[in-house]
Amino acid sequence: MSALTTEEFSVYAKLIIDLTGIDLDSKKGYLIEMRLDPLVRELGLTGYSDLYYRIRNDSSGALARKVIDRITTQETSFFRDRSPFEMLKFKILPELIDSRRGSFPAGSRIPLRIWSAAGSTGQEAYSILIAVKEALGDLSGFSVSLLVTDISDSAIAYASRGIYQPGEIDRGMSPELLSRYFLPAAGGFRVRDDIRSLATFKRWNLLDDFSRFGPFDVIFCRNVAIYFAEPEKRRLFDRLERVLADDGSLVVGSTESLLGTGRSLEARRYHHSVYYRRPDKAVSV
Repeated sequence: MSALTTEEFSVYAKLIIDLTGIDLDSKKGYLIEMRLDPLVRELGLTGYSDLYYRIRNDSSGALARKVIDRITTQETSFFRDRSPFEMLKFKILPELIDSRRGSFPAGSRIPLRIWSAAGSTGQEAYSILIAVKEALGDLSGFSVSLLVTDISDSAIAYASRGIYQPGEIDRGMSPELLSRYFLPAAGGFRVRDDIRSLATFKRWNLLDDFSRFGPFDVIFCRNVAIYFAEPEKRRLFDRLERVLADDGSLVVGSTESLLGTGRSLEARRYHHSVYYRRPDKAVSV
């Protein structure tokens, strides 16, 4: 099959930004070819233009979702970059719980609503829940819930299963945590039911309105905005701020920043990591 033409790249770049918010520069034609060539062949099409017209004429959206699955990056691992999870365990959660203990009657459960906003195949989500469990121990005094969303159908289905092969486990999961939070299953390891049951999985495009999901006490939205064009990036941070609880915390990727986006959230540092909260004067607990 012939290489992607300049004109084809332009229409696909526009399509991809419309579908996902991902902004591909002119040097990424090879990525479109590499990710979509198997789909062109699978469908028996004549080329990239044929695929494009099929996508545009598919009222079901199924073909567009297949393109999304192939274009979006699913690079992830357990406790990726590690420091954000240490920050969650030793800084964000203790501060949040201390601020709330006096606001709930004795014996009531303190709510902790967390969102893994680009959860991919689930490693981040289960790392979050393990960090919560390690930090709090007995969860009977808390109402912990984690919403896990991703734009990819296949990724969110994989995450929901909670079964990982040894090669995936080896990327970030220590033997001690593996023995505490996983059970052998299907040639790999399955997340324990008491951990898995704390999570709800949903396919969701961050370009779409998610206001009905909030508010959240902690939001992980890591390594997403780096792929967005500036207008989409600003809109994303604006909407994330709106669904963040007054005393909530937003965690973004290590190369991402809210500086210059016009957001009112302030950066807070913990060792090598940064999280964002509203200024103290705006916090109500």
